[in-house]
Amino acid sequence: MIDAALHPDLPDVVTLAKALIACDSVTPARGAVFDVLEAALLPLGFAIDRFVTGEAPDGPVENLLAIRGTSGPHLAFAGHLDVVPPGSGWTGDAFAPEERGGLLYGRGAVDMKGAVAAFVAAVPQTSDATISLIITGDEEGPATYGTPAIIARMAERGLRPDLCLVGEPTSTLRLGDMIKIGRRGSVNIWIDVPGRQGHVAYPHLADNPIPKLVAALAEIDALVLDHGNDWFQPSNIETTDITVGNPATNVIPAHAAARLSIRFNDLQTGQALAKRIERIVLKHAPAATVTARISGEAFLTPPAAFSTLIGDAIQAHTGARPELSTTGGTSDARFLAKLCPVVEFGLLNATMHKLDEAVAIDDLVMLTRIYADIIRRVVG
Repeated sequence: MIDAALHPDLPDVVTLAKALIACDSVTPARGAVFDVLEAALLPLGFAIDRFVTGEAPDGPVENLLAIRGTSGPHLAFAGHLDVVPPGSGWTGDAFAPEERGGLLYGRGAVDMKGAVAAFVAAVPQTSDATISLIITGDEEGPATYGTPAIIARMAERGLRPDLCLVGEPTSTLRLGDMIKIGRRGSVNIWIDVPGRQGHVAYPHLADNPIPKLVAALAEIDALVLDHGNDWFQPSNIETTDITVGNPATNVIPAHAAARLSIRFNDLQTGQALAKRIERIVLKHAPAATVTARISGEAFLTPPAAFSTLIGDAIQAHTGARPELSTTGGTSDARFLAKLCPVVEFGLLNATMHKLDEAVAIDDLVMLTRIYADIIRRVVG
């Protein structure tokens, strides 16, 4: 265990993490949690740009862009202050941070208020380079008005980072054992097959949509999209819902619907996959409608100087080299990868989105030190 008396950086990061956790910031987050972060950044000399954008159903969303410096290499840190709903069954109050047994409990401790606090605590008092924070209140939701809106704001101001570190919880068994250099893309597809309602005893007077939907889903399920590559696992299609809504035993239903979720690597694109699914569905059910929503495309930051630098910093503090990975779900790195090289590195992900989410205080302190080392290696 790290002795807090010997490490004055301990209370800073923990106090800030607690203050952020104490704000109920279920997505989309606005208000108090951004007040806390702004108050922590202003004494460090950051210029703060807070703005609310978007309308229902995906908004409004609050975002924060903090910039310090105008010269030298530009390192951006990206993260989010919104959290998923806590659910019921917590040992304590999900938004009343509590230390127990060397752990700090609270919704967002891992995903990802802890990492935001660690980066702020790691920022040096002075630097000749440019450091920015790209912080959204909508990463856990649809993200329509989140990080993409900040990127648009940056473009209006002519701001473009050279490198971006995303603080998502990437570690699995111990801090620093894995960093993400890419992510798979994601597309959700809704299929609706119309029919004609009728009595089951008179099928010639009706049109049952279920066999058509089942045939389409069978062909889709048999697809082998690819076999993966050096950095990505194979793309996969999963049927996540089938709905008919027919309570009667003697009625042929008027429609049948299904939903698909596809996670795909960089051998595929969301639009091409949506078109491929549509062709299959229309072959079996010409009157069907197919609606796709692409959450993000796959991306890869090939191993190079930035990932090596982060690996060096992690190894210097933990004694072990991180694994480079593209596993897991999507993150806002999918948007930021269009700007510059992006690498994700943060806390252990074992308790994210779970009851009694918690971070080891030792890990929070160590992450702060590693982030400080990364900043030093990038900006000097």
